[in-house]
Amino acid sequence: MFKLKARDEWGFQILVNLFLLVVLLIIVVPVWRVLMTSVTPIEVFTRQGVPMVLAPWNWSAAAYRQLLGHQHFTRATMNSIIITLCGTGLALTLTVPLAFALSTRTLPGRRLITAMILFTFLFHTGLIPVYLLVTRLGWTNKLIAVIIPPAVSVYNTLVMRNFFEGIPEEIKEAARIDGANDMQVLFQIILPLSKPVLLTIGMFYAVWYWNEFFYPILYLNDAKLMPLPVLLRTILVSAGLNEYVEYDAFNTASIDSLKSAGVLLAMLPMLVVYPAIQRYFTRGAVLGGVKE
Repeated sequence: MFKLKARDEWGFQILVNLFLLVVLLIIVVPVWRVLMTSVTPIEVFTRQGVPMVLAPWNWSAAAYRQLLGHQHFTRATMNSIIITLCGTGLALTLTVPLAFALSTRTLPGRRLITAMILFTFLFHTGLIPVYLLVTRLGWTNKLIAVIIPPAVSVYNTLVMRNFFEGIPEEIKEAARIDGANDMQVLFQIILPLSKPVLLTIGMFYAVWYWNEFFYPILYLNDAKLMPLPVLLRTILVSAGLNEYVEYDAFNTASIDSLKSAGVLLAMLPMLVVYPAIQRYFTRGAVLGGVKE
């Protein structure tokens, strides 16, 4: 019986490993394809398309040089960094106290407030009211038009609330018995214990702001305020019309190489940041997503 059980476990482990291998290939192969496209020289691309494997000494950085050398690239990158840092900071500043208040079981009208917040998640007001509000506030052509409207996510708030509720109530009560008020409980007790969910929700917000594309197009008309995703899209769309990329560039980099290089440049910062917080990411998402 024990041999049969061990054999079943061994077979199950093989199936799990095969499944994970398939998932890994599904993720890695497209990324590898994009990388190969971005570094394929135009003569190789013209002759045989994009090879699946290309020797590193045959790689070409022409597409990256063209994008990085654009006159607005540095400014657009700084705009994206400002939007991401300010947006993430503001979002956490608003989400943390809201989630903490909703996690307090003695809060009057707690269920009603939660239901009202959840209602906005299920039934959105739509684009037109938000656009009219932003324009009437005079936020057009200002970065705050991109930062403030999406500053609070209902989903992220509920995840953080569930995490706060998972912290033993006895710890909070002990702090209150010692004379701590709600703000002291939040900053001295709750937040030091909530590093996983803070980093997880912060990562969610940072990815959102870094990749934000629609709001900048809607509210920002000044080219000096364009974030990186909008600039990359503008370069790629206008490349064929020679509006932003000189004709000589296409002697050394194909349009497909420019597109792939743009994709990799846009995702690079998040790829660098994610491994640093990966060990907290799963714990914060799982503990915050499960309500006891």
